[in-house]
Amino acid sequence: MYPDDRKYTKDHEWAKREDGLVRVGITSFAAERLSDIVFVELPKVGAEVKAGEAFGAIESVKAASDLYAPISGKIAEANAAVMETPEIVNQDPHGTAWMVVLEASDEAEWEGLMDAAAYGEFVASEEGEG
Repeated sequence: MYPDDRKYTKDHEWAKREDGLVRVGITSFAAERLSDIVFVELPKVGAEVKAGEAFGAIESVKAASDLYAPISGKIAEANAAVMETPEIVNQDPHGTAWMVVLEASDEAEWEGLMDAAAYGEFVASEEGEG
């Protein structure tokens, strides 16, 4: 259900290492919870972000939410496609609808993220509460 090639946060973001950079997006669980996404705001290239802090925003017809950085770093790329066509987040949250690419500044933070199995268990426990 959640790709094994990346790590996850309790804020429902995913992080995938690619050639020394880290691509970040929201999980399918988050996209489903938000439902019809109508707006995405992302930071400018070069902006510094800190792990656990908001770096952008996402809005749907029923809710608005911050996007949180899974690790600290500098924005190397922001996905213009999700800002122009936010509904793609609902269609492909683990693929074309990534949010930003980071130049990680603290590799140790990577180890604090959940793998796919742990994230699946976390989501199951959250669904049990709802």
